[in-house]
Amino acid sequence: MGLNADMDDSTEAYLCINDPNGNRGVLRSESHAHLEQEKFRRKLKYFFMNPCDKYKARGRKPWKLMLQIVKIAVVTIQLVSFGLSNQMVVQFKEENLMAFRHLFLKSFTESSANTYSVYTRHDVYTHITYTVNQFLKLPSITVGNHQYEKEGDVYSPLTICQQFYRNGSISPSNETFDINAQVDEECLQIYPVPPFSTLTANPLNFTLHFERLLTVTVNFTLKAINLETVEYHELPDCYVFDIMITFNNKAHSGRITIDLDNDVHIYECRDWSVVGASPRNMYMLVLFDVMVILILMLSLLLCARSVKAGVHLQFEYTEFFSIHYGKRVSFSDRMEFINGWFILIIVSDVLTITGSLLKIIIQLKAVASYDLCSILLGTGTMLVWIGVLRYMGYFKKYNILIITLRVALPNVIRFTCCAAMIYLGYCFCGWIVLGPYHTKFRTLNVVSESLFSLINGDDMFATFKNMQQKSDVVWLFSRLYLYTFVSLFIYMVLSLFITLITDTYDTIKHQQLDGEPVSDLQAFIMLCQDPPESGCFSADESSGGYLMGCCSRRTHDSDEDTDSFGRSQEVLYN
Repeated sequence: MGLNADMDDSTEAYLCINDPNGNRGVLRSESHAHLEQEKFRRKLKYFFMNPCDKYKARGRKPWKLMLQIVKIAVVTIQLVSFGLSNQMVVQFKEENLMAFRHLFLKSFTESSANTYSVYTRHDVYTHITYTVNQFLKLPSITVGNHQYEKEGDVYSPLTICQQFYRNGSISPSNETFDINAQVDEECLQIYPVPPFSTLTANPLNFTLHFERLLTVTVNFTLKAINLETVEYHELPDCYVFDIMITFNNKAHSGRITIDLDNDVHIYECRDWSVVGASPRNMYMLVLFDVMVILILMLSLLLCARSVKAGVHLQFEYTEFFSIHYGKRVSFSDRMEFINGWFILIIVSDVLTITGSLLKIIIQLKAVASYDLCSILLGTGTMLVWIGVLRYMGYFKKYNILIITLRVALPNVIRFTCCAAMIYLGYCFCGWIVLGPYHTKFRTLNVVSESLFSLINGDDMFATFKNMQQKSDVVWLFSRLYLYTFVSLFIYMVLSLFITLITDTYDTIKHQQLDGEPVSDLQAFIMLCQDPPESGCFSADESSGGYLMGCCSRRTHDSDEDTDSFGRSQEVLYN
């Protein structure tokens, strides 16, 4: 095979190859390959520019930036509007729950909410009788607008049910028992009949089986209307309260705890007439929510398109390096093309769109899932505001902090996993050893909360002081347990955690001050020194008239320049 080099006066030199069969092929010149590298380097630099530089480079307006600013405003307004409405709902439910406890529980006080109990059989009958009588005379004693639920012409009844073991014989004195674990239930219904008055006799026509008794439940339904919304020129909501009073005797310890809880259902009132209020306000809110959804969908599409473009460019960059340098691109460099901020915005948009749809359904009184809607809208708005950090990262001083958080995150996660093993070990040990002697170690959930409070120095003295001294061995163990935990986590674990972040911050700060590239990708892009306003970033990159003068500013007929470029590439990528 013969190799001939035909050089002319142009800026490109082509190498021609003659094979034994006489076929002749023309290889790309080194100058042409260099142009492709510069073109691709310019493409990468443009991809990683901020919106302002992209506007200088190609005159492309930062639509995503402007859309995100508008989105922050409308999403925040939507959240505040829903929050004010939800606040009235929550307040009305809580006030009704407290009113029901004072109305239907005998001698109830707020201080006894967690310890409200009875201890004799007579007290059980007395409390049930009191609840029934209060229910029957409710219209004449309540200061609210509570009414019975009506089924046709009949008011819904109050239902008393007792659950007990099917049969059994218990003799603690002889230490013997015979229990059938099957649970039976007996119920009694009492209907309110006008004129509403109390019962003079015991409302229970059957005897409670205290030896086998598990629970006694009293169930009834009441209705009410929240009139507070009228003040804000909105239509009131109608509420249905399914109230359950439970007498819990499952432990058979001699103490029967009493608890009142209710399930709330909200719906649109059927017949209404309020001067100054109309459904127009509701429809305006629905229209605003629809506008928010459209803005979020547009933001979602733009960010998804940017993510797709980044993925496509990642594959192109990987193939480029494999062909030109024979080198595999590292995982960290490939992830540079996946913009985490866009992923964050996409997640927030999906959550907020779902929450907005649920909010519209709630406003139309079809459902009353306020809690789920609050979680969706609250989380979505939180992520939207966190996404603002992306634009603050374009300022150098803020960018150092953001990069520090991103770079330190993997090490922080690994460190947290190791610390979590020690933390869980202390949780299990404290629960099983100290639980019987300390209220803050009674359950695993409470133990975890108590230990986390100790790490932050909260309520430390009370944790030591409230330890019961019924067992000297356990008391001494508790001191050793608490002192070692506080010393280990406050003085060692937290210090190491802070050191991880500060070391990362110092490293990033020195790299930015010295101008050192932290990856092969950044080193490759930094070879392009053209500013955004240089005119070298035109969208029409197919016309190579000006390409020769951009980025490298070299004349390719100079062997010295070619050698210099080759040596710089060798330093960076070999």
